[in-house]
Amino acid sequence: MPDLARAITWLSDGGWGPWNTAIGHVPGPLVLLLLGVGLFLTLRYRFVQVRRFPAALRTIVGQQSGSGGVLTPFQAFMTALAASIGTGNIAGVATAVVAGGPGAVFWIWCYGFFATAIKFTEAVLGTTFRLSRAGGVSSGPMYYLRDGLGMPRLAAAYALVAGVAALTTTPFTQPNSIAVAFESEFALSPLASGVLIAVLTWLVIIGGVRSIGRAVEKLSPLKVFLYLAGGLFVILANASRLPEVFEAIVREAFSLRAATGSATGLGVMVAMLYGLARGVYANEAGYGTAAVAYGTARSSEPLQQGLNAIIEVFVVSFVTSSISALTILVTGAWKSGLNSTAAVAYAFDTAIPVAGGPIVAVCAFLFGYTTLIGWAYYGEQFFEYILGLRVTVPYRWIYCGLIVFGATARVETVWAWGDLMNGLQVFPNMIGVVGLSGVVAGRLAKRKG
Repeated sequence: MPDLARAITWLSDGGWGPWNTAIGHVPGPLVLLLLGVGLFLTLRYRFVQVRRFPAALRTIVGQQSGSGGVLTPFQAFMTALAASIGTGNIAGVATAVVAGGPGAVFWIWCYGFFATAIKFTEAVLGTTFRLSRAGGVSSGPMYYLRDGLGMPRLAAAYALVAGVAALTTTPFTQPNSIAVAFESEFALSPLASGVLIAVLTWLVIIGGVRSIGRAVEKLSPLKVFLYLAGGLFVILANASRLPEVFEAIVREAFSLRAATGSATGLGVMVAMLYGLARGVYANEAGYGTAAVAYGTARSSEPLQQGLNAIIEVFVVSFVTSSISALTILVTGAWKSGLNSTAAVAYAFDTAIPVAGGPIVAVCAFLFGYTTLIGWAYYGEQFFEYILGLRVTVPYRWIYCGLIVFGATARVETVWAWGDLMNGLQVFPNMIGVVGLSGVVAGRLAKRKG
């Protein structure tokens, strides 16, 4: 590995882990920071994700548009969902289970529960502190850092790091995962996949956020439904194994024996390491991107967007991630020697011969494609904050051009680079989230929530 790649990986591992200790590998400080902030906010809001969950479901079903944004609340919700449900919900979760054993699933759920409070806060603050302008709206953590906390330098630093992250990671990682799946299932070359994905992405993002909103409100439900239907079929076909699988998930989450996954070390620490790390990657709570998506909503009620964020994390952490985990556990695919998307495709093939693999490949495309669309808008907002509206069109063309390179590149270092840049996003965003949590708590108190 070249020195630069080694340095990037070392820095990324320094933030996210694993850290090698006397009891084995443990999660890094960033993972523990996010878990700690999630716990703090959950207690401060008196378990809002539980108390207000029925109201959150009603909000999704019967959303009302208001003023101040450019997308309907439902489109804003689907934009956030599109960006957060990516190939990490297939490949990342499978990797966590293969490496960390069944216990990793418990810790994915655990982080998802507490992370809900973080994303709830980001959505409320993103709608509270946003800048309306002719023909659009600007939103994101940089606005609540600048206008809410009065820290313009920290806001600019966040926008720069987040913008570079969006431009130099997502156009590489997502199309590469799609290209691998397409080459395996359909014998389509990575170059052809890259060109196809780039053109399809350009057709949507060149029209701006309204075009993105119209696309994802159709594609996001489709991808969740398709993956849910296929996954449930696999799980129900192996329903007799569910009791032992759930028993193993709980037992291995707290096991003091050596890990049952491919990693070594104390079972509970290995399960926690991979479960928390992949849980963070799956739902993206803490990155601040939720503030960008929900801030676009035509709504004058920030709490409505916060409730939408609760459902988003629920879908990501407890529905799609669970489908990936349970399919490879009930079929035994996690012990097959396969990893990532290949393990999930193997699990689908055991219950749906011939069609199982292609279903996973199509889902990988929909997951990755909608993530590309969502993150294209995120990066656009970050760069506009620093350079102004003149950067918008060039940014869109560069973003789509990089997709072709991403589909054909070796991206091991890019994943480490993405982890590093996302980690740098977390620090300033957590300052804003914790520092302004009183604003959110005050809104909840006024609504008697």
